[in-house]
Amino acid sequence: MKKIFILASAMFAFTLAFAKTSVSVDYDTYYTSARMRIDVVLAGDAKNQGAFLDGLSKESIWGGSKVNLVEPFGYGEYKYEVFASDGKLIFSKGFNSLFQEWRTTAEAREMKKAFSMSLWIPYPKSKVSIVISERDKNSGKYSPISKFPVDPADKAINRGVENDYKAVKFVDGGDPSVKVDLVFVAEGYAASDMEKFRKDVAKFTGYLFNMEPYKSRKGDFNIWAVEAVSPESGTDFPHLDVWKRTALNSNFYSLRIDRYLTAPDQKLIAKAVSGVPCDAIYVIVNTEKYGGGGIYNFYGLSMSDHKVEAEVFVHELGHSFAGLGDEYYESAVTYEEFYSLKCEPWEPNLSTLVDFSSKWKKMVEKGTPIPTPNDKAYAEKVGAFEGGGYMSKGLYRPYLDCRMKTNTAKGFCPVCVKAINDMIDIYTK
Repeated sequence: MKKIFILASAMFAFTLAFAKTSVSVDYDTYYTSARMRIDVVLAGDAKNQGAFLDGLSKESIWGGSKVNLVEPFGYGEYKYEVFASDGKLIFSKGFNSLFQEWRTTAEAREMKKAFSMSLWIPYPKSKVSIVISERDKNSGKYSPISKFPVDPADKAINRGVENDYKAVKFVDGGDPSVKVDLVFVAEGYAASDMEKFRKDVAKFTGYLFNMEPYKSRKGDFNIWAVEAVSPESGTDFPHLDVWKRTALNSNFYSLRIDRYLTAPDQKLIAKAVSGVPCDAIYVIVNTEKYGGGGIYNFYGLSMSDHKVEAEVFVHELGHSFAGLGDEYYESAVTYEEFYSLKCEPWEPNLSTLVDFSSKWKKMVEKGTPIPTPNDKAYAEKVGAFEGGGYMSKGLYRPYLDCRMKTNTAKGFCPVCVKAINDMIDIYTK
């Protein structure tokens, strides 16, 4: 489940979806070794939205790439960009949000809501401008919804320590600037549960490195564990009137779906990881109930104890880290018209065939029909199988079965493997 989202006139120009940018930025010219957290509020309804600055914080070291500062993929329902005073683009990243998912529900047609979240950039040396843009559903192009200036010398920027959680480097792969720093965060673990959390981190780390392509790329990762202590064990079940006091305020019944487990205020998670290098966040929730979610460059999250905990974990990390889309289309979801059939979805493993050459067409063997029949005869072939992204018609996936489609698939399909490897490369090469 997908849970399971100005300066000069040229800066306002629409950015075409899937455009592969190659922008050279000298890190030391523009940034210090620290990290800046940008807290924002996304608010609106199904028709209109806005992004509002909520606050700025100076955090620990910047652990992201110091080479690939402008993301090349064009992934995400949103993106944020950093512009120097001379108008040069010096950072960009795509992302999704829970608010974006909520906007596709029936409730969003009846009322307005606001969701808090956080974004990160290297800490700038001089004044910069931040631009947040949204993707138009029907064209696939971006347009700005917010712009604000940032002065790194501003005394109002929070520089205080925001938590006393213990952070442990569980797997030491090396220099954070050339590694993927994956941070596991405890949710619903009381102080007496922390030994269990450590064992759960070890368990989930094992799940990750038993699955390709992560197995072959183990040396490209640092694994961190943040022991966010909760007053009580467990999580909320609003539809069952069960409420727990927890560090990250997670709950089932997100978007009115029983199994959708999220932490609606992502800023709480951002504060929890403020002291460690962080390229990807995964929250382990101390519950036996089936559920979870994964939102691109937002967080992944799922239950700690269930017979399919391993499968759900790697699936949700596929969303949150690699930007992979859901390939199933038969399960009940709250989303309405999540994808437009007028353009290509940005997810690397979904296609409308509107511009199939921009997707995985080169990976299809000669002679494989497009569209490809949903037939076992093509079970080991890359093709374009109808059904995916919660839609049975008009949207296509690359493989008959894949970890992004079912919990019974052997693993990720070749297209998803490539997408994950490409994302790892952005952080490590």
